[in-house]
Amino acid sequence: MLRLSCVLVLAAGMLLMAPDGQAKEAPIASKVRVIGHRGASALRPEHTLASYGKAIADGADFIEPDLVMTRDGVPVARHENEIGSTTDVAQHPEFAARKTTRTIDGHAVTGWFTEDFTLDELKTLRARERLPAFRSTAYDGQFQIPSLDEIIDFVATEAATSGRVIGIIPEIKHSTYFQQRGLPMEDRVLAMLAAHAYTRSAPVEIQSFEVANLRYLRDKLGKTHPNIRLLQLLDDAAAQPYDVVVAGGKLTYGDMMKPAGLHDIATYADAIGPNIRAIIPLAADGTLGKPTSLVHDAHAAKLELHPYTFRPENHFQARNFWQGSDPKTFNEAGSIAEMRAYLDAGIDAFFTDDPALGRRAVDGRQAL
Repeated sequence: MLRLSCVLVLAAGMLLMAPDGQAKEAPIASKVRVIGHRGASALRPEHTLASYGKAIADGADFIEPDLVMTRDGVPVARHENEIGSTTDVAQHPEFAARKTTRTIDGHAVTGWFTEDFTLDELKTLRARERLPAFRSTAYDGQFQIPSLDEIIDFVATEAATSGRVIGIIPEIKHSTYFQQRGLPMEDRVLAMLAAHAYTRSAPVEIQSFEVANLRYLRDKLGKTHPNIRLLQLLDDAAAQPYDVVVAGGKLTYGDMMKPAGLHDIATYADAIGPNIRAIIPLAADGTLGKPTSLVHDAHAAKLELHPYTFRPENHFQARNFWQGSDPKTFNEAGSIAEMRAYLDAGIDAFFTDDPALGRRAVDGRQAL
């Protein structure tokens, strides 16, 4: 009997059959997209124009700016509004008195916060590597914090130079927190997107771990902005979106990942962004386990899956992909192999700290 040597693709969104007989899922997206997670954050300090530029040069289809607010109401790119770990603010004596403790989404956080600084003040700071135990600090002190306006202009220029369209996938961070502080972000972000010719037509996907702001954006956008899609991010199953917590609701991310929850998400969003381990969890020994039903269930609800995050260091990979025993080893082959395991599971896009490896995982797989 002839043995199959490759996956048989039946149709987009339908099950596939692998050589080992295990059912797999096809993506429903027309093309699997590589998302530069905070840019090329494995290679440059995250959320800097240098990081976004490296991601674009390395073939990312989208770059991802996480957005937080300044005191004067400007969305800027930082993973968190606390900036002590990603800038040199602690070395600026003029800002020493601004160190404080805030409760962010129910958790006490001590440091310096973007909402206590104007954009001009933030521009005096310089970015530094957030994961110095794993990544180079050679670029510390070189790059500024960019605003959303600057990012859009930069991406538009890079797109014109490269001759290809580059999408932007901004995340609205801590929506409820900023609303409570009188700095709501959603309308400001939409206004900035509308103010630039590039983002009036280029692909944009707005993402959030909260729910109410995405529902608001869906109502606001209607069907008049076909280039703007919405992505519901999903955290650990037992956790709750913070806007649900504030409202006294019981909904968990685990509920949202069940078939009924996915069908509800599909009423206001186009895709979900779960942790990669919600799609293929790790076994007890740290190796990659078997896929859950999440991809199939999401596709059944007409939702794409854009999971996060693939990283090139051993420490962040399933143990069966490790190269050697040092957690800090930059393991290109392991990262590509892990991404391909998830591509086989049917994901439609993915976030990676090294878009060059993501590009190789996608393009090389298509050539097989």
